[in-house]
Amino acid sequence: MDDWRAIENLIYTYASLVDAGDFAAVGSLFASGSFAGSGGVVRGSTGVTRMLQSTVILYDDGTPRTKHVTTNVSISVTGNTAVSQAYFTVLQAVPGFPLQTIAAGCYRDTFTRSSGGWQFTERAVTVDLVGDISHHLRPRP
Repeated sequence: MDDWRAIENLIYTYASLVDAGDFAAVGSLFASGSFAGSGGVVRGSTGVTRMLQSTVILYDDGTPRTKHVTTNVSISVTGNTAVSQAYFTVLQAVPGFPLQTIAAGCYRDTFTRSSGGWQFTERAVTVDLVGDISHHLRPRP
């Protein structure tokens, strides 16, 4: 698999794991990396896992009942490092809350290639558009 495709798959894997509610696996994607969002910066597997567990609402099926749609992926590889930018749109539907867009924004990522393949070094998330996230995120204390 070429570098571009491997990085693209990593970007899409993040979305699939969040939608599956597998926050430990999402965390593992950031074993040597950081995640920066509206709640600040968290680092490493444990930090990312805890952040998701404490903020994202899971339903009876063990998922947040979301679909993260990732588009406009742009990747630039230079040796053992890469940068990318992609748009995301988050859809959600739960009982009493019909299917709708709840957020949209941009991921700005950096990656490093190691002997095990490509990994996230940093993900910076910017949310540009926000809908009704009351069924997705726990209120901040």
